[in-house]
Amino acid sequence: MDAPAGFLTAVRGQSGASLNRGVSILVFMVMASQFESFRDPFIIMFTVPFALIGVLWALFLTRTPLSVTSGLSVLVLIGVVVNNGIVYVDYVNQLRRKEGMALEEAVKEAGRIRLRPILMTAFTTIFGLLPLALRIGEGSEFWSPLGRAVIGGMIVSTFLTLVFIPVLYTSFEKGAERRRLKRAATAARPSDATSR
Repeated sequence: MDAPAGFLTAVRGQSGASLNRGVSILVFMVMASQFESFRDPFIIMFTVPFALIGVLWALFLTRTPLSVTSGLSVLVLIGVVVNNGIVYVDYVNQLRRKEGMALEEAVKEAGRIRLRPILMTAFTTIFGLLPLALRIGEGSEFWSPLGRAVIGGMIVSTFLTLVFIPVLYTSFEKGAERRRLKRAATAARPSDATSR
């Protein structure tokens, strides 16, 4: 449809990407204050973009178009993925600080102990959204993209929490330990030279 002479039409609005970015930054800042570290929140937040693979995968397999509703699923996923990551990383830190466990032993033990809460969170979210994704009930046509996207994202993010976060945590901690040892060796050298 053409606009009458003297009128101009334009599409305007805000993108959901800026909202998702803002929420991610806020979540990161809250976690950094809780963990008193930038490394642990970074490890947890590193899995959020990979959860988007599950969202896109679910939307592709169900032939659901991208929409505002499916975009809202990213906000839901940020909360759940971050929660699962916090449950795991916090327990690893507790085992290392309070129990004095070695890094790899603490990572394995935390995976064993925190497997049940992480899977319970994932399964309750998935099964709770299943009626929505299957369009069961009134008004579910509008919200079904959200259900499908969250279910796909939860499947992928649960796997990432149980496999990817332990690997990333171990590699970051080993790197930090190597840097600490290198600094300690460098600091010890000048004092050795002055004592001679």
